[in-house]
Amino acid sequence: FSSTASIEESSVPDFEVEIISPPFSQNPIVEVRNISGSGSFEFRLDDGNWVSLSDSDSLRFSDFEFGQHQVSGRDQLGCGMRIKDFQVIGYRSFFTPNQDGHNDRWNIPSLKNQRDALVLIYDRYGKLLYKFRPEELGWDGTNNGQTLPSNDYWFSVEYTDPRTGELSVFRGNITLKR
Repeated sequence: FSSTASIEESSVPDFEVEIISPPFSQNPIVEVRNISGSGSFEFRLDDGNWVSLSDSDSLRFSDFEFGQHQVSGRDQLGCGMRIKDFQVIGYRSFFTPNQDGHNDRWNIPSLKNQRDALVLIYDRYGKLLYKFRPEELGWDGTNNGQTLPSNDYWFSVEYTDPRTGELSVFRGNITLKR
């Protein structure tokens, strides 16, 4: 009696995750690249669908929110999985400080690990209303203890760009809704 068997070499993929889009982008893009290992690999963003690596040597994911994410890569034959975490810098465009426990403060939580980051809040005339670090609670919609009205407010944030390692400034606006 004789039999034959086919053996396919397979391994857990190794790969890099690079954030392609700039911080505060409305459409973040991340690329899985420098993929190595033996086998046929597939990847997914967070708990999304698995996507097979086609003929190219990289794969892009887009259309996701700012914050903490992970890319998982695995061999299609089931020989293990590798997970890589990454964070996209962004912010909510509004907040509702009505003491209901939801969106009562405005902050940029994706910068909370940057101890040197500084956020400055201004009114429409350029008057500084509040400043804080992202590791703190954030802005509650007041100025010197006085409740501010529903309106648009502007901010600037000094932070370290994770793609370049350089100090950067971003300016934007937020809406306070009461």
